[in-house]
Amino acid sequence: MTEHKYDLCVIGGGSGGVRAARIASTRYGKKVCLVESKKLGGTCVNVGCVPKKLFYYAAAFAENVQDATGFGWKCDQVAFSWPALIQNKNEEIARLNGVYNSILENSAVKVIEGKGRLKDAHTVVVDDGLEISADKILIATGSTPYVPSFPGAEACLVSDQMFSLDQLPKSIGIIGGGYIAVEFASLLCNLGVEVSLIYRGCCLLTGFDRDIGERLERALSSKGIKLIPDAVIESVGDGKSSKHIHLKGQPELEVEQVLLATGRVPMLAGLGLEDCKVALNEKGGILVNDDYQTSVSSIYAIGDVITRMALTPVAIEEAMVFVERAYEGKVPLINYDVIPTSVFTEPNVGTCGLSEVAAKAKYGDVAVYESEYRPLKATLSGRNTKEYMKVIVDKASDRVVGLHVLGYDAAEIVQGFGVAMLMGATKSQFDATVGIHPTSAEELVTLRTPRV
Repeated sequence: MTEHKYDLCVIGGGSGGVRAARIASTRYGKKVCLVESKKLGGTCVNVGCVPKKLFYYAAAFAENVQDATGFGWKCDQVAFSWPALIQNKNEEIARLNGVYNSILENSAVKVIEGKGRLKDAHTVVVDDGLEISADKILIATGSTPYVPSFPGAEACLVSDQMFSLDQLPKSIGIIGGGYIAVEFASLLCNLGVEVSLIYRGCCLLTGFDRDIGERLERALSSKGIKLIPDAVIESVGDGKSSKHIHLKGQPELEVEQVLLATGRVPMLAGLGLEDCKVALNEKGGILVNDDYQTSVSSIYAIGDVITRMALTPVAIEEAMVFVERAYEGKVPLINYDVIPTSVFTEPNVGTCGLSEVAAKAKYGDVAVYESEYRPLKATLSGRNTKEYMKVIVDKASDRVVGLHVLGYDAAEIVQGFGVAMLMGATKSQFDATVGIHPTSAEELVTLRTPRV
């Protein structure tokens, strides 16, 4: 047998790649290297989850200050500094970059700086010409913002750039209707930016439960965000101090900046997949089996590049499954139907399991329980806001197969219920659970009457 220098070579230093490298080295004693051309931590740490959540907190404070008056606070001398937020965010990201580097160093993983490319089934070439021989190769390069093709697209911002703007724009047109678009729309609006949200469909968050999407639309509109559905972008003109968005059959829109929040695509360019005949799936990602093995038996892939669920915790779990199945044997697969996730708008979205449409398609006869109400916090703040809870139950088994929340701390609420759903919790068990009063979460265990 050919002797390789490394047991495993990981291409990509994001959360999934780092986890796979660390576990293969520390738990299974494998000789591992990791190739990365940018800062460690990937999209999540540098231009995704972490800075996005920090910005979300900053934006949420704006509403908290407004609400505080109703609770007896005087907040006359409040001021916000965008440069201070950027500086503090940069310091935190630099700290996390160092943490990731220490994790790999302490795990005896060799970090090689540069862009990796497949030469053959067992060889990775780094951009300076270094050739790395490995028994197994794992691709974990993540994703990159998708830029649609229309005149003027190059003058627009993408989400990666939003975390390092020198100053906040006075107005912005956000093109897109998915979670990235609505998150930026919400937080920028809270920070005082005039926001227009432009999307080609009739509704927002098309991959989520429709009742959640519709209520989020109303919430964003009530915040002052201008919603422009069914929009077709013809071009974006770049002026001296403003940009002009030309929409088919609609008035021209003038804004200071334009953000393309039209999704992300697998980062596969320059990886050499064609040379090694690594097959792609119907979504343009890398095709893998249950072991995350590609069409080339020694090459594996996890995370955003396989286009299953583009979420950091999913990539980390896929890394664990890959390593354990590669070096130990068969372990349980990930249940992609029961993965909690969130949208960090204000109000917050938390969801786990299937939408109502997907549940009916899979199970047929389902019962839907829902509640919409004014939360206790809003009674004194005077804010005109509603929370919404929805539970979907398979009638045949009584299992809860979908759970959706729009409101304060929705993500925190749904994370805990995700454990119960993964264990197969039934509606009867929800009903038997004593709620904590007064909380929003208690609504989920006190719903008794199904929707007719």
